[in-house]
Amino acid sequence: MKTSDLWQLAWRGLTRRPVRTVLTALGITVAVASMVIFLSLGEGLRQVFTSELGGIGPDIQVSLNGFTQGLAPSPNLSASTTADIQKLAPTLGIRLVTPVVMSLRTSLDPSQSVVFYGLPAAQGVNAVFPKVTAAAGRLLSAADEGKPVAVVGAKAASNLKLKLGSELRLNRRASVRVTGILNAESGLTDSFIFLPLSTLQQDIGAQGKLSLVAVKLQDPRSARKVAGQLSKALNLEAQTQSDFLSFVERALKISDAVRFGISLISLIVGGLAVANTVMMGVFERTREFGTLRAIGARPGFVRSLVLSESLLLSLVGGAFGILLGLVGIWGVNLYTQNLAGIDAAALTPRLTLLAFGISLLLGLMAGLLPARTAGNTVITDALGRA
Repeated sequence: MKTSDLWQLAWRGLTRRPVRTVLTALGITVAVASMVIFLSLGEGLRQVFTSELGGIGPDIQVSLNGFTQGLAPSPNLSASTTADIQKLAPTLGIRLVTPVVMSLRTSLDPSQSVVFYGLPAAQGVNAVFPKVTAAAGRLLSAADEGKPVAVVGAKAASNLKLKLGSELRLNRRASVRVTGILNAESGLTDSFIFLPLSTLQQDIGAQGKLSLVAVKLQDPRSARKVAGQLSKALNLEAQTQSDFLSFVERALKISDAVRFGISLISLIVGGLAVANTVMMGVFERTREFGTLRAIGARPGFVRSLVLSESLLLSLVGGAFGILLGLVGIWGVNLYTQNLAGIDAAALTPRLTLLAFGISLLLGLMAGLLPARTAGNTVITDALGRA
């Protein structure tokens, strides 16, 4: 028998009980869609960090504990580190040294969470983020050092409903006035609020302390070598942009494993539903399988027929699961665009292949026992059933 004929028989077997088949396929669809949506978050964030963050920021970032404190380290680094690095600048090919203080204000509403980024007003925002431009007002200038002023990212301004001249409270004791709003450019700076270094240090009680020191080099290609020399000379952690992206990749892999573990539960439930549907079909068609055996069909053919039904059911559910996942990804990106100006989810080719592969494996595993049962059908017992 041709392969096409086998699949046609499998399709007819499934459509005999259309309601049960549709409900089972729907279970697979929801399971695959949940896996696609969960894992698409990791894929989307990889694209964001690679495309938007890989080409901006400092060549080297010097801090006390590296990335172990996350992407917004607390101010625990001595301010004298800036002078220590500047002393090494002529021999290491360092072009610019920028002390930075960061403070994260969190909220139950993610749109109200912001990152305060303090740096010397004389150097300005472009010292670390050279592509940033002002959409309204102006950027920081030397005269702003120590004054209660701020330049707000486009998305932060939208979320907090800020405009030029608005008052922004940093905490219960301090507030600043908005003197500039940035053009929407990337998911990073869009959500930052930039302040003069001494202003932020005073407002959060971090005088004499830094979160990190951003270093720009004459030759960015020597970043790895210079980072090693800085770490050795200062006994501090010095990371390059590639170290940053590697840290993000490791973090995303861990989160991918957690999300896949959560979606695995629904996949197992979907697989059990397929196994139940196919097994019910085997019991209901025992006489049919006995007839096939009586007219010369081999046990292997019967097993192949049942496995084909299981695989077909899973692949149809997987295909619709990917389509439903696309709808979910669109909804996630709609939310994250409004929140931070980024597409946090993406359906990549490898994720599509993974979804189809999981569907295929699910159908194969779910169909093994029913196929074995059908292949072992005894002709006389099967034909003797009512």
